[in-house]
Amino acid sequence: MDTLRIIINVVVMLVLIGLLVWMQKKHVSFTKRVFTGLGLGLVFGVILQWAYGAGSDVISGSSDWFNLVGRGYVGLLQMVVIPLIMVSIISAIMKLKGRQNLGKMSALIIAVLLITTAIAATVSIVTSLSFDLKAIEIQAGEREQQRGAALEERLGDVADKTIPQQMLDFIPTNPFADMTGARSTSTLAVVIFSAFIGVAVLGLDKKKPEQADTFRKMVDAVYAVVMRIVTLVLRLTPYGILALITNVTATTSAEEILKLIKFVGASYVALIVMFIIHLILLALFGYNPVQYVRKVLPTLVFAFTSRSSAATIPLNVETQTKRLGVPEGVANLSASFGATIGQNGCAGIYPAMLAVMIAPTVGINPASWDFILTLILVVVISSFGVAGVGGGATFASLIVLSTMNLPVALAGLLISVEPLIDMGRTALNVNDSIAAGVITGKILGENDPEAFKRSVDLDAVQA
Repeated sequence: MDTLRIIINVVVMLVLIGLLVWMQKKHVSFTKRVFTGLGLGLVFGVILQWAYGAGSDVISGSSDWFNLVGRGYVGLLQMVVIPLIMVSIISAIMKLKGRQNLGKMSALIIAVLLITTAIAATVSIVTSLSFDLKAIEIQAGEREQQRGAALEERLGDVADKTIPQQMLDFIPTNPFADMTGARSTSTLAVVIFSAFIGVAVLGLDKKKPEQADTFRKMVDAVYAVVMRIVTLVLRLTPYGILALITNVTATTSAEEILKLIKFVGASYVALIVMFIIHLILLALFGYNPVQYVRKVLPTLVFAFTSRSSAATIPLNVETQTKRLGVPEGVANLSASFGATIGQNGCAGIYPAMLAVMIAPTVGINPASWDFILTLILVVVISSFGVAGVGGGATFASLIVLSTMNLPVALAGLLISVEPLIDMGRTALNVNDSIAAGVITGKILGENDPEAFKRSVDLDAVQA
């Protein structure tokens, strides 16, 4: 009987996918198809949970099939992340006039990411204290206890390393291993390796211009091929979002959400406040917040549903360059750095909120200034090298909690609502990297104001 129900659910999913295909053939805009996929996924997911229950075998079996579309799409995006980062950064640096531009550009992007992370940590602390969040008030079941034990075991990977030692992990000692994502810091390591290649080509211009020109042509050819692959993958976005949001809605238990509704509410209040701060910063640099939101919303929707900053890099870069007028060099650096450095949601708001919740369990007053200032500093430093995929927030929390001498096992209390919160965190991470690119390009005077004013649908980007 369960097998028949699973087949019916899969058939319904295929029908919904067929509807999106029909909309594409009718030349309905990309943005409308993305939001149609989101809406259909929400409704279908709610119906599935109402009919079978979040933890049922039918939901589990159906989700496995839905993942062929949802997680399959995320996997294709992750497939192009490393090649895109490499050729984009190398190409962008090769087109610079000198190394000083690269240094200034990188410094500005990282500065914006770290400053906003410090602000995010502050917002999180204020929100946590306002909601009076305390880990001691949350009852731990068997699942939560198992999660806590797993976190303590994972802590062994980072507990014995000082912050300087952790920062040494950013160095690409084996760039080929990092291209396979062997480490949590692999994406940042690839960025650094690619930057070295680009700078080396600039130096080669003076000594061996012919060889430099040959290498440029090779990189340009590879870049064109990679961008074509990105275009092909991005066309699948509406279908990927449909499957991803269906799975999240169907498998997230309403009872678990209600049990931790206070924490979920506080998390989203902090995320929304920080998003508004992003818009205020952009407004100070002369950008219309409403127009900005309209242009980045499809990208943020994908980040929300996929829960992967790294997988959103291709769409992030396309949005910055085609919709916001940010030059390719700045867009590629900000998207790449933003997936591993200063993530406002995963490395800023979440670890700070956990620290404030857990502090009273060991007799620490989370409202004391010495605790608050130390926490903000630790959060900012620890925000380097956070993986831009699922689990990055956990890694950041382990570092922050262990550095603050707080018990990491209590972070396992939130496992039941982790996917729901992670969706909002990821969207904020991506928006922060986009904002960093826009602000950096504006300061450098390299943004195209006309591109921001134009009404551009991402269908044009994917032509």
